Amino acid sequence: MTHRGSRVLHVGALARVEGEGALRLLISDGTVTRAELDIYEPPRFFEAFLRGRRHTEPPDITSRVCGICPVAYQMSACHAIEDVCGVTVDGQLAALRRLLYCGEWIESQTLHIYLLHAPDFLGCDNAIELSRTHRADVERGLRLKQAGNSIMEFLGGRAIHPVNVRVGGFHRTPARTEFRPLAERLRHARDDALATLAWVAGFDFPEAECDADFFALSAPDTYAIETGTPTVLPHGGGHGTRTFPVADFTSHVVEEQVPHSTALQARLDGRRHLTGALARYAISGHRLPPAVREAARAAGLGDPDAGEICRNPFRSVVVRAVEVLYAVDEALRLIDVYERPPRAAVDVPPRAGTGHGATEAPRGTLYHRYILDAQGLVTDARLIPPTSQNQGAIEEDLRRVVQDRLRHGDATDSELTHLCERAIRNHDPCISCSAHFLDLTVERA
Repeated sequence: MTHRGSRVLHVGALARVEGEGALRLLISDGTVTRAELDIYEPPRFFEAFLRGRRHTEPPDITSRVCGICPVAYQMSACHAIEDVCGVTVDGQLAALRRLLYCGEWIESQTLHIYLLHAPDFLGCDNAIELSRTHRADVERGLRLKQAGNSIMEFLGGRAIHPVNVRVGGFHRTPARTEFRPLAERLRHARDDALATLAWVAGFDFPEAECDADFFALSAPDTYAIETGTPTVLPHGGGHGTRTFPVADFTSHVVEEQVPHSTALQARLDGRRHLTGALARYAISGHRLPPAVREAARAAGLGDPDAGEICRNPFRSVVVRAVEVLYAVDEALRLIDVYERPPRAAVDVPPRAGTGHGATEAPRGTLYHRYILDAQGLVTDARLIPPTSQNQGAIEEDLRRVVQDRLRHGDATDSELTHLCERAIRNHDPCISCSAHFLDLTVERA
């Protein structure tokens, strides 16, 4: 196989993924002219069947959008509904929400690090093979994920699709003494989180750079998780950031249909953008606690406060490990200062209007908008998930990494397949949740 002529590399189906998709690369005379990530799953109609539901229902309904990050959907829905109704949830109820979100960050990021991403760096085909060659590491990952699950189960009622969350707060809040076993488990989990960060920092990272704008929530005094202000760090535009209100989200993040996919793709002010771990760390890494910042520097990430921005998608696995360590520390801090609130939820009486909410799912910024009538019935709903925002950046990464590989000589189909798998997994999109999923076929023109 040579660079002359044209090649069409077609991935007919992405197996064992959340959703259905395909990949198509067009190569002409050694130049990658197009990379298309084709999401062909049928519509799920969540926005449609939210219409006509009571204002108390979106958190439970939208949590079913994703079994990996249901808390993100619940929290974004709660914020948007409370925004319509003019209600603010603060104090210990807000702290409990952040604690629950920490559990989701721990379990989701750990799952990605150990079971999906690490095999790429260690020469294994899948997590089963990794468990044979790196048994102690996989066992550490499973313990860490179980620690995250334990927070979800304790506060949410169960690890997947929690049932204790409601508009205004929770159905039940725990007494302070009930946290003791969980806190003890998290103290052990911190050792595993530190070991995880040291482990992934030792991986061999190919050279790469994401040339998209970074986009994430930011908060004035903390690393944004469950709330914040949409913030943009432009690529090539220096180190300054710009912000806009959550209410203006859809004026800046605009989704459009593309010919090769049933999924919408989004652009930020007309430009390709990336949301998720790399963006969060670049925008808010300087707001991490000193001990976590020092661990990040030791892992080779640099200090965003000093203008050192990591744009290598392959190193996203290191940023996720930093966020796991932070989520464990933050969970312990929240438990340490917890006092049971006088009631489990504040009243959220319905009123007509439009509300907006955004949170940081493990994969990036998730936005919800709801319009209610005077009786509190949903008349319109809009959900913009991280994956639709990141698809453009993922396609550009695919094009770039394959092009860079071809500059060093021709490549076999299997080599390009493996490279494309790694490039997609760098971003942990919800459509790709397996370590081995590309079945590549080649057509020659």
